[in-house]
Amino acid sequence: MASILKSFRVLSDPTRLRLLRLLREEELTVAELQEILAMGQSRISASLALLKREGLVVDRRVGKNIFYRADLAEDSPLAGLLTLAGDEIPESKRDLSALALTLRKRKDRAAEYFNRLAGKFGRTYIPGRSWQALAHGLLQLLPPMVIADLGAGEGTLSQLLARHAERVIAVDSSEKMVEFGAGVARENGFTNLEYRLGDIEAPPIDDATVDVALFSQALHHAARPPRAVAEAFRILKSGGRILILDLASHNYEQARELYAHVWLGFSEVELDQMLTGAGFERIELSTVSREKQAPHFQTILATAVKP
Repeated sequence: MASILKSFRVLSDPTRLRLLRLLREEELTVAELQEILAMGQSRISASLALLKREGLVVDRRVGKNIFYRADLAEDSPLAGLLTLAGDEIPESKRDLSALALTLRKRKDRAAEYFNRLAGKFGRTYIPGRSWQALAHGLLQLLPPMVIADLGAGEGTLSQLLARHAERVIAVDSSEKMVEFGAGVARENGFTNLEYRLGDIEAPPIDDATVDVALFSQALHHAARPPRAVAEAFRILKSGGRILILDLASHNYEQARELYAHVWLGFSEVELDQMLTGAGFERIELSTVSREKQAPHFQTILATAVKP
């Protein structure tokens, strides 16, 4: 009885309870638990040490990684109590969603390869090879599409896309940006590029009329990012794609004043939840850029499809 009471005391802490519920579902590393729970390493490691000491968790080493899993019989009274208690934890649904994303990332070897490639491209000089040249070449392979560039700014990307798209709708909340971008479009003879004044949380675009909804370093300016993602879902045709390029979560507070950022980036878990909540499917996420200079911003690419 004493050991059971001791286990109850261990599980009275919500963090340890969330950890144990996750480790009953899957064997995980500290790094994976950090990402799922959005907690610091020291807090998670301390909780794992206590759970291990009480015989509720076991670990095994694989190379440099240590994997942890719950050591509870499915028919034990403690397992049943854990299930009941866990249902009262508000974060339980979020934890399981984040766990599913982590497990998908484990299997995504292609994304892992791209992450390595992204850090090497351009490191060695080769005449004529550049991201700009590559972008122009790849755009010519795309079929004619209607693209919404949400939070387009002055529209440099919109103008690049308009060279090959059927139509591009550039939306921005700044009158000056829209005026400038529209002027540049006229000067360069873009008849398929339209600038519209509007908020990315309520873009002035009809339902189900675009093939691609694009947020390029724009989502962190939104007051309510999930609302913006939901609006992208609204304007997309069935089978249309959303593409988000945005900063990974960071602690560079000066970005709020220097660049008018409302949010200090997003974790892959947060982006996955926004996309899932809006109704998107076939979600893919990967880190595609890491800056060498401080504060070492990283860029996440997220894509998904409207069913």
